[in-house]
Amino acid sequence: MRKPGFARSPPRPLRNALAGATASLLAAAGGAEPLRPYAVVGDAIPAALTGAAGHPARGRAIVTDRRLGACLLCHTGPFPEERFQGTLAPDLSGVGSRWSAGELRLRLVDATRLNPDTVMPSYYRIDGLTRVGSSWAGKPILTAEQIEDVVAFLVTLRD
Repeated sequence: MRKPGFARSPPRPLRNALAGATASLLAAAGGAEPLRPYAVVGDAIPAALTGAAGHPARGRAIVTDRRLGACLLCHTGPFPEERFQGTLAPDLSGVGSRWSAGELRLRLVDATRLNPDTVMPSYYRIDGLTRVGSSWAGKPILTAEQIEDVVAFLVTLRD
């Protein structure tokens, strides 16, 4: 059974186009730092990647940054100052009421674990990816700290 807010996957040509567009928009935030280990439990990563909670204000900045997180390319949400929000993916309004921090963390780290056909990028994964620009190869899109900042922000979206 699908959780509220999950839309059906778009047709494969659209998924491929979105994946290419997303990859070209996203700049790797991390350097050559190796990925921190994490454990997936059910449909969540219950423990913070950094061992500490992130900062919601920094997370909001990442979500609304069209070059770093590029979240608004596909998502819409409670960001009245941001024009041209996407409608392909679930609305982020109330996402903190729908999913736990651990469930949100897994969706950010590697959404393909939940839906292999998703167009959502794996923000903290480097293995098994295709169509990755050479300057981004071997680097996650977001650092562990940035993932935790985004999680900290998303859990505040309760309405």
